Amino acid sequence: MKKTAVKDWFSFFAPRFVCLALLLGFLVRIILILHPVTTVDWGLGDWLKIVFIGVINDLFFSAISLVPAFVLYLFFSKVFFKKPAGYIIFGGVVALTLYVFLFNDITDEYGGPLPRIVKLLLALIVVCYGIKLFLPSVRPVWRKISVYIIMMLYVSLSVIIALSEVVFWEEFGVRFNFIAVDYLIYTNEVVGNIMESYPIVPMFLGLLLIAALICGIMVRGKDVSSNVVGGTKILLCNLFFLIVTCSAGYVWLHNDYRNWGSTNEFATQIHQNGCWDFLEAFSSNDLEYRPFYAVIPDDEARQMQLSMCGMDSTGVARIVSPGEPLRKNIVLITVESLSAGFLTRYGQEDDITPCLDSLMKGGLVFDNLFATGNRTVRGLEAVSLCLPPSAGASLVKRSEDNLEFFSTGALLKEMGYTPIFIYGGDSYFDNMGAFFRKCGYDVWDKGNYNEESISFSNIWGTADEDSYREAIGLLDKAWDAGEPLFAHIMTISNHRPYTYPEGRIEYNGNPMSRKAAVKYTDWAIGRFISDAAARPWFGETVFVIVADHCASSAGKTSLPLDGYHIPAIVYAPGFIEPAAVQKVCSQIDLMPTVFSLLHFSYDSRFYGTDILAPDFRERAFMATYQDLGYYADGVLTVLSPVRQIKQFAVAYTRDDGYSEALLDEAEPVTLKEAQAYYQRVNEMY
Repeated sequence: MKKTAVKDWFSFFAPRFVCLALLLGFLVRIILILHPVTTVDWGLGDWLKIVFIGVINDLFFSAISLVPAFVLYLFFSKVFFKKPAGYIIFGGVVALTLYVFLFNDITDEYGGPLPRIVKLLLALIVVCYGIKLFLPSVRPVWRKISVYIIMMLYVSLSVIIALSEVVFWEEFGVRFNFIAVDYLIYTNEVVGNIMESYPIVPMFLGLLLIAALICGIMVRGKDVSSNVVGGTKILLCNLFFLIVTCSAGYVWLHNDYRNWGSTNEFATQIHQNGCWDFLEAFSSNDLEYRPFYAVIPDDEARQMQLSMCGMDSTGVARIVSPGEPLRKNIVLITVESLSAGFLTRYGQEDDITPCLDSLMKGGLVFDNLFATGNRTVRGLEAVSLCLPPSAGASLVKRSEDNLEFFSTGALLKEMGYTPIFIYGGDSYFDNMGAFFRKCGYDVWDKGNYNEESISFSNIWGTADEDSYREAIGLLDKAWDAGEPLFAHIMTISNHRPYTYPEGRIEYNGNPMSRKAAVKYTDWAIGRFISDAAARPWFGETVFVIVADHCASSAGKTSLPLDGYHIPAIVYAPGFIEPAAVQKVCSQIDLMPTVFSLLHFSYDSRFYGTDILAPDFRERAFMATYQDLGYYADGVLTVLSPVRQIKQFAVAYTRDDGYSEALLDEAEPVTLKEAQAYYQRVNEMY
């Protein structure tokens, strides 16, 4: 059967690709709506937004995504290879490539493999363009092959991204955001995680087959390579329509019309376009506070913050303890993704945390303590700096040399402690190593572990028990030297792909499930405490166990309290009496409370305060990348970009957890407090 030649490749491909993008966007939204993570209780207005705004979002983004294809399409034209235009263009591309190779550019700010990828792509463009420029005979065949490669690439990426959005939703309950940016940057850990979690090879081959079938349907009966570029008139029409569409799309997407609000965060997320969200997060990893958030007068914010933190006019709180300081070892364990809901104490019925349940009976437990964020770096920031979360990226990830941090490690170092951060993975991940060194810690990561004694390792690092073994050895050495040690241990095992050493636990179900990983995590903690109890330093050690964040922060609102409620225990038998503290508090308050228990006197710049103090102000902080939450007096205040403010009345029942009802009228006291805290901390750094 003879194929009909198309007049112009881009005019043929562009509308078909847009239709494919709209179809995939529609299918993804259907899947997300039906997904078990999603709570569907929105009204007619939300349904209309999902359908109509969702279509507009996808339409505009698909048009913008055609820009690279159009640039390549322009290079199919003979005009770009005539003298002198071809040589001028080639010289410009070579100059850009040399600049990227010889100097720092924006990709270097993100680190990881991204700069290498950009350099490789530019080098490839130089080589390919040079071949076509200086060897004209290869151009016709090159153009034909390029057309099919570009179409296949676009279709394949569209299908892969659609599937990835579903997987990302299952993990986080949101569209692509700054977490996905991190995943792009740290490809070694993330790709390894995916390889270990999913049957990636058959999945990838299946996706390529689907993409090939879609391409076949697109070009059925057509020869798209015979007339790659139409005449000047067609080219200019394509350029005009692309400029108009992309300009309108940029205005629509960039000015947040795509995010027309909803009372249900799931509905808001579903009608967004995940790829645009990804680009927004990539381009604004740091988020300036004042241009985007509602502010109050600086003097008012300062006075309120100083008063709430018990600080004087210099920003220092003079902490004076009536007793003699107790120079006990401090072991701080931040446990990966340990939601309060995994523990029997908070409603879990599968008995997957028997060790932690037992420790809670013998320790000081904070039953209403909340994580500051939904990433590990947020938890590390909270317990080391004792500050509310910043807008945008965590302070852990800030690489500026001029930033000075008042940290728990630096403070303890002044008191004669040796602070050490222990992590079973590579500490370059999320800038953890650089951050903790800057804060006065020694860093002990996988590279320092005795390889022969590592019991198990996956892409993220070693099993938890190996980190605890290293900690035991370091505590032994410190005890022999007569020096107190502050050991901060970051665990790994409760993370996808949920793998751990065999023979440690008995679990009736999928051994690579989240609950199985939680049970192993609990077992490892129990073994660590048991091993420590046999050491001479056990009675001179305070163990602090807290989650870094919850397993999931998805919910009806952008900051569901259930997604931030975490367990926290201070365990020191014979020193700290077992008790349950019911005050609403935050991760940032935990270490100041431990310092109070040890009778430390010091000058503090922490925003966190002693939970056990009679005048402690009950409140908690929590954040996503953009939304900043403040929970106090039964009201959750959420500050968002574009100066949006929402407040929710919070109610708690043991069976249903935390419910949040949108308030019609502002609650001024908690609103002002939220603004004062976040305005001050975001302008400090």
